[in-house]
Amino acid sequence: MKLKLDLHEIYNRGYDIDRALRAVIDEAVAKKATLVEIIPGKGSGQLKKRVLRFLDQKEIKALYHRVEKDSQNFGRLFVHFRWK
Repeated sequence: MKLKLDLHEIYNRGYDIDRALRAVIDEAVAKKATLVEIIPGKGSGQLKKRVLRFLDQKEIKALYHRVEKDSQNFGRLFVHFRWK
């Protein structure tokens, strides 16, 4: 199962960004999804940095296996989950 979060619509609303990220991570855990695709967009790179900082938080990091930056598309990240 793959989930997708596109941040284009809320790129300038910090609180909504964190809430949307938390919601998609929680949904992935609840549904045991193997992959979450997050699209911060290309832009200046500030939103991508914010997403990576969010994912680097200790309590969030404990929930997923690894983060992959898309080599073909700068504006896309993949969060991989591993379930037993």
